[in-house]
Amino acid sequence: MSGKSHEQIWDEFRDLVNMAPKEIEDFLDTEQSRSVGDTGGDGESTGHKSGKRIVEIKRTNKADLSDDQWDHMAKVVGYIKRHKAQGGPEVDMAHSKWRYSLMNWGHDPMK
Repeated sequence: MSGKSHEQIWDEFRDLVNMAPKEIEDFLDTEQSRSVGDTGGDGESTGHKSGKRIVEIKRTNKADLSDDQWDHMAKVVGYIKRHKAQGGPEVDMAHSKWRYSLMNWGHDPMK
């Protein structure tokens, strides 16, 4: 648990996850999406799995979110903040693994 209130998590999640569910789904179907991130034994990266959960969360009414979904939202906020703080490449950000990784987590730094 992050120690933040649901309101704080909700506000940060809405600010940082700047891709619509359909945009995330379309991106998850690309080779770029599958080319980044650490993979477990099943071959699917953590970020790719997270993207699927983010789509589900964004399609769920706030009042209907489970504790597990709130926890994942807090994790997403933390990941995006850390990854953005690293800074992206100065050359060809549009085609960078840094951007693709963030997009798996629902944030397009080019927006």
